[in-house]
Formats: sequence, structure tokens, C-alpha cells
Amino acid sequence: MRIDHPVPTQIPALRRLWQESFGDTDAFLDGFFDRVFSSDRCRCIFAGKEAAAALYWLDCDYNGGKLAYLYAVATAEASRNQGLCRKLMEDTHALLQARGYAGTVLVPGEAGLFAMYEKMGYQVLSCMDTRTVCSDASVALKAIAPEEYAAARKNFLPAGGVVQEKESLALLTLCAGLYAGDGFLLAARKEGDTVFGLELLGDSTRAAGISAALGAAKGQFRIPGEKPFAMYHPLSDAPKPAYFGLAFD
Repeated sequence: MRIDHPVPTQIPALRRLWQESFGDTDAFLDGFFDRVFSSDRCRCIFAGKEAAAALYWLDCDYNGGKLAYLYAVATAEASRNQGLCRKLMEDTHALLQARGYAGTVLVPGEAGLFAMYEKMGYQVLSCMDTRTVCSDASVALKAIAPEEYAAARKNFLPAGGVVQEKESLALLTLCAGLYAGDGFLLAARKEGDTVFGLELLGDSTRAAGISAALGAAKGQFRIPGEKPFAMYHPLSDAPKPAYFGLAFD
């Protein structure tokens, strides 16, 4: 087994690993590999024609430096418990450090993974909470373009926040709609009668009214809070960021 960037003929195997691990639809993966994916921002391990492990990253900015948001880290079920994830992460850290990245960020998919990543040198970077609401009197909001959202988000970010643009915006538009209102900024999707807010910045007391404005009976909104959320691995002596709240789960 060898760790390397993938070639185009290996993309079908990467898609199979992704769907086995995360269950996303073909439509989502079509959008990801068409609009977001770059072989230069992916590392993988192949066992024959199948992907044994893979990860991707999205470039982010903080304090004038470059960070890598590691995304969709996965090991095939048949290849687990062989240390492949650790090997892949170590290889990726060394590669990113050589390319001048200041650090890496990731968001564990479940609580038990925090301990695993701590053993790889990660530490909690930021905390979030989920606010669950029933819809109330509607508030005014408008859908905005990705470029407007990116510009506005810089103003709404908490102190020490990581700027997520470039391919992050392309991926965000596959996952959510983008909205702005009086004192808040939102990335969210609606599923059935529920609005899921990937990140609500600004006045979170508007959550119930936002749900109503988007035609939902209830809402679940991710807001800055106290529950461990993102983790950080330094690759330099650059200052550690204090907030990372926009994950594409």
C-alpha cells in the first residue's frame, strides 16, 4: 500500500469509499467531484483497485496564514484496525507542513473520535451548541449569493475566526442555502418540516422566526457555544485560531 494523490481513474473507487462511509447521494458526489474536488487536495491509500483510506482538504485562511480543513476522512470497513488512518494523517501533516500550511482543522463526526484525534496531536479549537426551536413569528430574511455571504461572514465571525472561502463556498452551496437578515447570517437547509442551520452567526434569538420564514415548523441551529466541535493541529508556531464553526456534515 502506498499513500499518494489520486489519479482520475481512481475517482470511482473514492466515490465508493465515500458512500460506504458517509452514505451521501450520487447527486451530492457529482457536485463535489465536479466543483470542489482537486487531486492535489486529496491523499489516499489503495489496496488493489479499491480505496482503503482517503481524506480531502479545503483551504482556509487565518491571520494571514493558510490552514487546511481536513474533510471526509474515511477508512474502508474491510481495512479498519490496521492503523491506516494514522498513517494517512501523518503523511498529510508532513505534506501540508512542507507546503507552508500553518495548521490543520477537522470536525470529528462523533464524540468518540475526539480522543482518537487527540492521540494524533489535535486539541479542541472551538465549541458550538445546537439551538432547537419551534417556529414563531416570521422574521425578514433574504437569500444571498455566495460572494455576498463570504463578505458578510467576515464581519460576523467571532474573534479569532477562520475564514472559509474558495472551494468551501462551492461545497457550502451543495449543502445549504445562504441567508441574511437584520443582525444575523445563516447557512441552512430544509428537510421536511425542519430547518437545519449549519451555522447561525449574530443574533441567535431570531432562530424561531427564521424557521417560520423558511416555511418550517421547527429548526435546529448550530451556534457558538460550549460543546467541543472543531479540533486543531499546529504545523507551525503561528497563533492558534479561536473559532471554526462551519462544517459540511
